[in-house]
Amino acid sequence: MVQTLTVLGLESSCDDTAAAVVRQQSGAQAEILSSVVHGQAELHSAYGGVVPEIAARAHAEKLDVCVEQALTQADIALSDLDAIAVTAGPGLIGGVISGVMCAKGLSAATGLTLIGVNHLAGHALTPRLTDGIAFPYLMLLVSGGHCQYLIAHGPEQFTRLGGTIDDAPGEAFDKTARLLGLPQPGGPSVEAEARAGDPNRFRFPRPLLDRPGCDLSFSGLKTALMRLRDQIVADKGGLTRQDRADLCAGFQRSIVDTLAEKTRRAIGLYLEVSPPAPVIAVAGGVAANTAIRSALETVSEEMGARFIAPPLALCTDNAAMIAFAGLERYRTGARDGLDLIARPRWPLDQTSPSMLGGGRKGAKA
Repeated sequence: MVQTLTVLGLESSCDDTAAAVVRQQSGAQAEILSSVVHGQAELHSAYGGVVPEIAARAHAEKLDVCVEQALTQADIALSDLDAIAVTAGPGLIGGVISGVMCAKGLSAATGLTLIGVNHLAGHALTPRLTDGIAFPYLMLLVSGGHCQYLIAHGPEQFTRLGGTIDDAPGEAFDKTARLLGLPQPGGPSVEAEARAGDPNRFRFPRPLLDRPGCDLSFSGLKTALMRLRDQIVADKGGLTRQDRADLCAGFQRSIVDTLAEKTRRAIGLYLEVSPPAPVIAVAGGVAANTAIRSALETVSEEMGARFIAPPLALCTDNAAMIAFAGLERYRTGARDGLDLIARPRWPLDQTSPSMLGGGRKGAKA
């Protein structure tokens, strides 16, 4: 029997408050009826990073506004929904609690089914929302708070092949921008500077490439850049524009080379499960970096895998991915009650040891 499901999604795990409505008829491509995102960049700009207490308060103030706007854009009422999906972790716990409590209130008032969603699953399932790809596929989550290689076997079945043991790439870009006096967010700023730089002038390490496996480390790159910057200042009395561009270019090249090699290894491991149509997908704000995306596309082509990068609006934090992930869970029969808890940590792969570290943009899972 054909079943059409309409789900409202809520996202508040970091510094974006979002609500969206997604509808899907069984056997058909999902449709995003609305997607609303309220960012908090101005609230945190003076602090050089996300302040959890400020973020949580802003979420509490904006969630009902986002829900109303998402329903209006979709031209539906709460009574037209089948379920409410909400990010229940991982993330900054104050923000996650804000979203969960809002979703619980809506569920209690309307009787709609409540579905808790792993924020990382939202990212990992986005290629199914945008491109309708089949399981199993390889997923690279590469953002300000996370970096993991995952084989997606099903809506709630993931195998982690590797991930960062400290800073995520986006976090490293932000810290580098701060060290060089560039505006936040750091990724676009560093990338823009790197275009005018010489990536070969300064030698940066390629972390963990001398070890087997797919784990990554980016914290040392920030330290290496800081030491190079300090040496230039000591020798010359300051940084020229070219010095800064060359530092950015060398730093970015190191991340590109590291991700390219680790992706090559991850694809090799993924191909061992004999997928009928090999696919590697990437999501997260860092996927917008043209040098990184180009390198990943090249590696994918060389390894015989199709490369997919969803639109940037669906790579960064949004509620459409949460609504879709909730819809996927709903179809499997998953349901949550009003005892749903908010989690600061929630690994997708429940069998692998937890990754170490807790970055500025949230706990690593």
